[in-house]
Amino acid sequence: MAKEKLEVIKVAALKCNCPECFNQDLSLSFYQKHRYGKLAHRTTNEVTSQLTCNKCGSDIYPAKWTDDIDRLFDYYKKMVVPEKASVKYTGLFYGLILFLVAAVGAVVYLFYQGIIQLPS
Repeated sequence: MAKEKLEVIKVAALKCNCPECFNQDLSLSFYQKHRYGKLAHRTTNEVTSQLTCNKCGSDIYPAKWTDDIDRLFDYYKKMVVPEKASVKYTGLFYGLILFLVAAVGAVVYLFYQGIIQLPS
């Protein structure tokens, strides 16, 4: 089973008032989802965000955002450049492919040497 991990793309400090404690110490983070499996590591196009108050520690959901927070969010969202969606294969994948090619080659070699015959 593949593990999913959110990798941080960008973190921005906002100087807007927190809707919970009215402090001006907010942190806006953008994350990109990565999936790590035994045979491949996949980078997806999915980008998520999270707005957190550094003073009270609460997550601020879009329903409570003010117009200032909304404008800054749109600005920083345009600035975020995620990695391209890609697949990177692991050493286990390449080892498995190499083993399969070697096994097929050995069977073909033994067939041409007459050691293995097709059933009739």
